[in-house]
Amino acid sequence: MVFKFSIRTGSEGFYNVTPQVNEAIMKSGVGEGICVVFCPHTTAGMTINENADPDVSSDMLYALNKTIPHRPEFRHFEGNTTAHVKASLMGSSVTVIIESKKPLLGTWQGIYFCEFDGPRNRNFFVKVLKG
Repeated sequence: MVFKFSIRTGSEGFYNVTPQVNEAIMKSGVGEGICVVFCPHTTAGMTINENADPDVSSDMLYALNKTIPHRPEFRHFEGNTTAHVKASLMGSSVTVIIESKKPLLGTWQGIYFCEFDGPRNRNFFVKVLKG
């Protein structure tokens, strides 16, 4: 079963989509299995990271911007090569085990949509599989 979600993003940022993943799992009725959370965009991605301290997301974005700054040598005509590189580093999907109708995440973990080329109207998909 596939669920589609939409999100409006700012210029760059990490957006907690754990509530939407929980919603998809509950609607699916799957108690045990896996879910894949997929981002169909080349300048955005998905990751799992700390969900307790919002400074972690800010620090991650800061580190990515320092590591992958805009360079005049980049040849992509749209000028958003840095967004493509960051999205590739994050990856386009995450997979989570489902136990007792919930994603099996660590105490401090959350699932994040990572925007690197906004603001945009974005989509992501959650595929829930019975296991």
